[in-house]
Amino acid sequence: MSLCLCVCVSMRAHTAPANAQIVHSGAACNVKEDNISERIYTIKEGDTLVLQCIVKGHPRPQVRWTKTAGSASDKFQETSIYNETLRIEGIQRVQGGRYYCKADNGVGVAAIKSIRVDVQYLDTPVLTVHQTISDVRGSYYQEKTVFLRCTVNSNPPARFIWKRENMPIEQSKDNGVDIYEPLYTQGETKVLKLKNLRLKDFADYTCQVSVRNVCNIEDKSVTFRLTNLHPALRLSVNETLVVDPGRDVTMTCEVTAGFPPPTVTWSRYPGPLPLSAQVRGGSLMLSKSTMSNLTFQITPDSNKDSESIQMGRDLKLSCHVDATPQDKVNYTWYKNGVPVYSSDSLILLRSDPDMAPGTSSLEIVDMKFRDLATYSCMANFPGSRVQELRVDVNISQNSGDHSPSAGGPAGGQVVSVREGGNTELVCLVVDGKPRPPVLWSRMDKDLLMPSGEPLVETRDGRLRLTNVSRDMMGAYRCQTAPYNGLNIKRREAQVQLNVQYAPILDPVFQDVRSRNYQMVTLRCTVLRSNPPRLMNIRWFRNGEPLRMPPPDLKETPELKFKLDPVNNGTYDCRVTNNAGTSTCTFNVSARPYNAEFYFDTPNPIRILKGNNYSYNLQWTQRDPEATDRIIGYWINQNLLSKQIDLKGVEPVKGVLLSYAIPDLRIPLSYEVRLAPVTTYSTGDYVSRIIQYSELCNVSPLHIHTPDHVCGFEDERICGFSQDRSDIFDWTRQNHLTQNPKRSANTGPETDRSGTKEGYYMYIEASRPRAPGDKARLLSPLYNVTSVRGPKGSGRVPYCVSFYYHMKGKHIGTLNVLLRVRSIASVDSLAWTKSGHQGPDWKKAFFDISPSGPFQIVFEGIRGPSFEGDIAIDDVSITMGKCKQETSVASTGKMTLQKKKKN
Repeated sequence: MSLCLCVCVSMRAHTAPANAQIVHSGAACNVKEDNISERIYTIKEGDTLVLQCIVKGHPRPQVRWTKTAGSASDKFQETSIYNETLRIEGIQRVQGGRYYCKADNGVGVAAIKSIRVDVQYLDTPVLTVHQTISDVRGSYYQEKTVFLRCTVNSNPPARFIWKRENMPIEQSKDNGVDIYEPLYTQGETKVLKLKNLRLKDFADYTCQVSVRNVCNIEDKSVTFRLTNLHPALRLSVNETLVVDPGRDVTMTCEVTAGFPPPTVTWSRYPGPLPLSAQVRGGSLMLSKSTMSNLTFQITPDSNKDSESIQMGRDLKLSCHVDATPQDKVNYTWYKNGVPVYSSDSLILLRSDPDMAPGTSSLEIVDMKFRDLATYSCMANFPGSRVQELRVDVNISQNSGDHSPSAGGPAGGQVVSVREGGNTELVCLVVDGKPRPPVLWSRMDKDLLMPSGEPLVETRDGRLRLTNVSRDMMGAYRCQTAPYNGLNIKRREAQVQLNVQYAPILDPVFQDVRSRNYQMVTLRCTVLRSNPPRLMNIRWFRNGEPLRMPPPDLKETPELKFKLDPVNNGTYDCRVTNNAGTSTCTFNVSARPYNAEFYFDTPNPIRILKGNNYSYNLQWTQRDPEATDRIIGYWINQNLLSKQIDLKGVEPVKGVLLSYAIPDLRIPLSYEVRLAPVTTYSTGDYVSRIIQYSELCNVSPLHIHTPDHVCGFEDERICGFSQDRSDIFDWTRQNHLTQNPKRSANTGPETDRSGTKEGYYMYIEASRPRAPGDKARLLSPLYNVTSVRGPKGSGRVPYCVSFYYHMKGKHIGTLNVLLRVRSIASVDSLAWTKSGHQGPDWKKAFFDISPSGPFQIVFEGIRGPSFEGDIAIDDVSITMGKCKQETSVASTGKMTLQKKKKN
């Protein structure tokens, strides 16, 4: 779907565009004749919008499309489209608003025409269910109250229809229901209240929303079934399920009753579900049983505090495996490869009560010489495919066979590695059968292992580290685990990790500026280095090595020389140790530092002759005394270049320099580039964009003119701008562009003059705004050419006057700030008002005496809720004190004085 805006004028030689006409030549949903000056075209969201501007004139006019919208966040007006046709594919709701076509050929008055586009849409409603607080336990029982809340976003506002089954619900005919719109929902929500549930109330409820087929948008609905049916489940297995080890298991939980359909979740007690568990709908699948990590433990005679095995004493061999399920593990013991059976001297325990659950033990009573042998423990799942596990231990009179000892390899107590490399820390367990695992930790208890854990176990005694960093450097402890050996005392050793890295230097980069023929000192400081001993220090200029005496490697690297026009360049100091090389880089030159534009240069001054204007460019010079004397500036304006001669006046740090750029064409913008010039060189260019903007008046000579009142009628809003540091923006609108779904009981109906066509600025307090959100509107910057008033009576006074509208029970605060510009801007509160001020526009005015170029800032602060729209209109700033017209100004001043006292 498309729609067109046609602006037609007659063709004459050397004529400007005439008054435009709108001729609709598209297929809009609807065309509303709201007034004689414009039409409102409605279009369905997602359709294609086409606006065409047809203008005749000579020279050929330039056509520009701009937009202001109900949402100030839409920055379309900042990116104007220069083309006869504006096309928006798949238009969205936020793109509605007023579109402007302006045609200008530089002769006479430009032709401007506007068209308002209203985007229609209807979202799918959202239904939420609530019960009375006393019944939050579960299902909906009789003698309770249920709320069905239906919410929808639409344009135009939607009509709600509630149905029970397929019959519309009429509140007047059923005392058991109540249909109402909650407060603060702005017509977007309807609630169906079912009071003291009856049997007939358990049914299907439908919320149907409609925009009455506007733009062929069909009705949408959502349905909910209210029931007193409790959930019911049926398992596919009995309460206890016995499964052979190694087999897969599937259990199904079937939902047999309940509406809405219950959600099935599986859990395990105690602990979480196994990692191998898979849940699909109501089914739980467990993969085959697992078994791993077989460990061994030897317990000598408990009456002797010894690690050695003594004849005539009891000895216990314990065997444990991590398995699922644990109680299905079968343990088999062997002596020299022959199965062991219980006897008076050998006692087998299937589950040792003195050990961890699932541990099997073999007790040797009153050990004899015949009991010295190799014992084996075999763990398996009978009849399953799970691989069996086995561990052997040699029992002999030589305690070294079973008592481990730990240590590092010869010469390996210190391991050195370069940063970023990989390495191994090795802990050798030279004795002991079975061989115990090795536990690694940091010697410093406050430090974690590189993996982030306090303790790491390795089966082979090797700790592998990758991508080593300097924070991993330090002492590491390795110790034998308290199992797979005599569990009386741990054996431990220590390994030192030494991480080598290239020197850390300061500065990494430095920009050095100096006057010619003065001494320059470059210093490269070594902050840290490992190894600390330096191998080499070399200096380079522009990549070429400098010939100089060998430096002292124990001193801070330093280079001194006299700067002249031929030895400017890049100097590198390269410092090397055994781990690598690092570099200090110095960019040395006599080039001046760049200029810095005064960040809010006063606005251009319009010249009455022709359609031209001039611009007063202002800047400061950064560190003007650091290099040779600055004699002027190169200024480039588009393709034109010119040198500004300072005529012997040297720039001073922090003092403004200025240059008037003449003969600029309205409304064109220009890029200006500026670079300082010395006798020997030219500095870097800096650039900024300058553009003419209409002002309430830009010149202090005209600021007192009474006919320059800003009513925000032009889309450029008199040069005012949005503060980008605030939370949200002020919005420009009039009665005709108001959102039909706007908040009631807040905000003005028309501008201050009472006309529907007149514009004003306001803050929208509805969603998503939150209490305390701020919006700031900045005036143009005003020049102050005189710092004293008449007859030396202090600073020049100015009168700030405006109208404000603050209607609504949630009105926040309107502040007016004076922002004086210098090297740093300073804001001071000049006027303030809070709370509901009635339904009418009111005038406010106050005096200011700025010390320099200044701006006026209108700050709107959102109140506690959505009925808090604040508006301003007809702003003027005039030279001289205000005339005391009403008592409004004094009221504002009294409020401000109270705030200052507090």
